[in-house]
Amino acid sequence: MLLCADVHGARHALERVARQGQPLLILGDLINLLDYRDASGIIADIAGESFVWELIRLRDAGEFRAARGLWAKLSAGREDEMRRLWDTHVHSAYEDICGALDGATAFVTYGNVDRPALLADLLPNGSRFVDAEVVEIEGVRVGFAGGGMVSVGTLGEVTEDEMADKLDRLGPVDMLCTHVPPAVEPLSRDVVGGRTKGSEAIVDYLMRAQPPFHYFGDIHQPQATEWTVGQTRCRNVGYFRATGRAVYHG
Repeated sequence: MLLCADVHGARHALERVARQGQPLLILGDLINLLDYRDASGIIADIAGESFVWELIRLRDAGEFRAARGLWAKLSAGREDEMRRLWDTHVHSAYEDICGALDGATAFVTYGNVDRPALLADLLPNGSRFVDAEVVEIEGVRVGFAGGGMVSVGTLGEVTEDEMADKLDRLGPVDMLCTHVPPAVEPLSRDVVGGRTKGSEAIVDYLMRAQPPFHYFGDIHQPQATEWTVGQTRCRNVGYFRATGRAVYHG
């Protein structure tokens, strides 16, 4: 089976991987709201490039309240119009990226930038939305727990309690698949973005259940891509938008 995460709108690369004839596990963040490398994405399409660079500057400085205020200022007096525009762009982005999976066998969970219900609704036949459940794939019991840690208030964010509940519902598995990494500094810290995003609930689950493998994404430029937590080999399956490569598990 193949695994990838943080697709962020990389339609052609995803289509190429999906056509390789193996089950494909996608661990969240399918659409591209904002690419920090070149300011591309839905936000730039709506608000313009100069707006995005200012947004990036504020986020990099840790001024998240000011970053949210920037969007509020842009939308002031035309909130309904901006909301409709945003919804249209997001829906179109999901239609495009889900179209890359047509004809493939895929198992898809969600990340922090995703809209879980919309993603699940637009997946083609042969693709399955998975969250807080165990699926047997090629004889491997794979547990999925979607969502990213709470940060800016997107629909794809979950609390630690919510993540713990998802993991408790899984029970023992051969492979854990999440979007967010465990709260282990080398795995959860982005050396470029300077942010740390990891789940203590995942660490607790790994130490308790000790699955042989844990795959995840979310951190685009981690300090380390692999680590061992207890008896579990943890691996970041990569920033797919940048690499175009999936990770093979066999």
